[in-house]
Amino acid sequence: MLREVVDTLLAEAKRANERRLLVLTGSHETALDAATTVVDAVGSDDAVLVGHRTVGGLERLPPSQVEKLLGTTHDGIIVDLHEECRPNTIGRVAGAVDGGGLFVLLTPPFDSWIDRRDQFDDTLAVPPDDVAEVTGRFRRRLISLLRLHEGIAIVDLPTRTVVQDGKTDPSPMITAVQPRPPPDHAFPEAAYRACLTTDQARTLRVLERLREPGCATVVETDRGRGKSSAAGLAAGSLAVAGRHVLVTASAVTGTTEVFARARELCEQLDVLGETTETDLRTTTGGRVYFKPPDSATSFPNDPDAVVVDEAAALPVGLLERFLTSTPVVFTTTIHGYEGAGRGFSVRFRDRLEDSTLDVTECTMETPIRYAPTDPIERWAFHALLLDARPAVDQLVTDARPNTVVYERPTPAELLDDEHRLRELFGLLVLAHYRTEPDDLARVLDAPNLSVRTLTHEGHVVAVALLAREGGLPSETRRAAYRGERLRGNMLPDLLTGQLRDPEATKPIGRRVMRIATHPAVRSHGLGTRLLEAIHAEFDADWFGVAYGATPELIRFWNRNGYRMVHLSTTRNETSGEHSAVMLRPGTSGLYDRHTRWFRTRIGGMLTDTLSEVDPDVVRAALGAIDTPITADLTDREWRLVASAAYGPGQFDMHPEPFRRLALAALSDRACGSLSPRQERLLVTRVLQARPWSIVASALDFHSSSGCRRALGRTLRPLVDRYGTSAAEDERKWYDE
Repeated sequence: MLREVVDTLLAEAKRANERRLLVLTGSHETALDAATTVVDAVGSDDAVLVGHRTVGGLERLPPSQVEKLLGTTHDGIIVDLHEECRPNTIGRVAGAVDGGGLFVLLTPPFDSWIDRRDQFDDTLAVPPDDVAEVTGRFRRRLISLLRLHEGIAIVDLPTRTVVQDGKTDPSPMITAVQPRPPPDHAFPEAAYRACLTTDQARTLRVLERLREPGCATVVETDRGRGKSSAAGLAAGSLAVAGRHVLVTASAVTGTTEVFARARELCEQLDVLGETTETDLRTTTGGRVYFKPPDSATSFPNDPDAVVVDEAAALPVGLLERFLTSTPVVFTTTIHGYEGAGRGFSVRFRDRLEDSTLDVTECTMETPIRYAPTDPIERWAFHALLLDARPAVDQLVTDARPNTVVYERPTPAELLDDEHRLRELFGLLVLAHYRTEPDDLARVLDAPNLSVRTLTHEGHVVAVALLAREGGLPSETRRAAYRGERLRGNMLPDLLTGQLRDPEATKPIGRRVMRIATHPAVRSHGLGTRLLEAIHAEFDADWFGVAYGATPELIRFWNRNGYRMVHLSTTRNETSGEHSAVMLRPGTSGLYDRHTRWFRTRIGGMLTDTLSEVDPDVVRAALGAIDTPITADLTDREWRLVASAAYGPGQFDMHPEPFRRLALAALSDRACGSLSPRQERLLVTRVLQARPWSIVASALDFHSSSGCRRALGRTLRPLVDRYGTSAAEDERKWYDE
């Protein structure tokens, strides 16, 4: 019976160049035994099992290594969901099944599966919650959509019943037309003949712009359209011509397709030289090589072109660093397993428009791995909300703080209201580059998370995802202080483990994990309105937030009552940003302790571990301190500073009092007497101790001596505002 179902599904899939999904429900052992029937039909050489247990000689990948499937295709992939039903795994695997292939899910019986708890559920039960408190709403929704969508067969193994046959009677596959090279092409003809669709060839033609400085190209596609292959063919073509191409992405594993296509082209043209998986050299002097995003923006030897693959997975601040005269292409998935949505285009569009580059945009619509009619792609988009979008602009443009309604949707209500779930999840996708299918399960099932929204005439215009953290038992607190990681309690873990506060895990707080406002009504105060309502609702010991620090974000959180307590000493490898942690007062002393401790340590960190932080981030961080830092200069120190401001004194002779004065001025929001350039000068030379020559170059001074004179002029209003009588006496020496 099962073999007949499998053969029928495969025949349909191959006839239409589509995929089919087969769900085998039953006990774990029964399902694993049944998987061998699928393997026999598909062929063991091209079948992969994703799960924790092995079946015969079948190739197996644990769910933690499923990224290895990215950029590959298989005729059959079996995902064992008995021990771990992780949404990210389902999304990643679905895209690796080729047209004419079979995607198989092994599940417990549906009736009991909802109430079972697995290894993924364990990750949702963060201390002090127990896994029994995790709900099964994501699986309930998954099951309903498996029953709803076409192209999905369901077989109940214990009863040998075909619950759903999955047949769609599709039209036969239409033979694709081999694209031809355009008559005026600059890339090798072989590159165009390697294209599988007209879409791909058209995109390759656009990417010939990578030969020209001052150009930026954006390639947006749904998953499986061949954008990475097109980028690889372009990179290989440039390398054949002797040019150097830098490739970057959030993870090196995601660039496999880029390097594979570049390597194949160079081999075909007989110019391939020394090569590794991520460093390809040609006999013509060309090169295609990988660097992580952060280091990729620091070019020791400028490349001739840059490929930023899956750009939507990187924050806008980091992407902006690639907007130089070096030609660059940003490729991104519109509806990918990353949950990137159109966040990239919405968030990055203004930066591109403000740049001086010649920008071209390109989209690819024709799937390469399967036909456009493929029903499994539609199911994956729906089940994982990969295509979730916020309300259309026209419905919310009139939303203002006085027109919106603050709502507290429960996970049960969201499960029953698909429209509202899609709108709020679409906003989360737009707001944060790391929103992913796993977050959908967290919203529906995690006991420590809650969602709050603002709606305008029934449409979601702002959303916040909140995590309850802290309130841990004494033994857990002791373990955390001894160095054990606290899963799911980000801020208590940081404040305890790194900042050595043994009491940080005791009070219960609310961390704002995500907050998003509809792009059509940003800058109208809706984010602030949402936070005000949250603060009023929860009687928390503390409120907190952690994020990649940018001046704009620091100022936003500062305006809403949050103050700086930590700035990480290292950059996030993916975002290229230092993480900021800010707290808002609650009912405990946590806020008071950590804002005080931050004031005492930030000066020393800026001359050491934070010496390379963006000066505008430092300016914003110091402006977000709860109370100004006091300078506490002695009379002699004031004379030294006043002499450097008004006379022949030199900063280099005794920098320490200058640093204390700079900290006092930059943390005093009432100061306001310095220009942004003067503040950057205080940060880079006085606080971060960068050499005069580097500071002069960074701040566009003509020379180091001009930079020194500017520092003296910058100090004058500070001496006048904060100086004692000793400073006044020193200044009089230089009055005419």
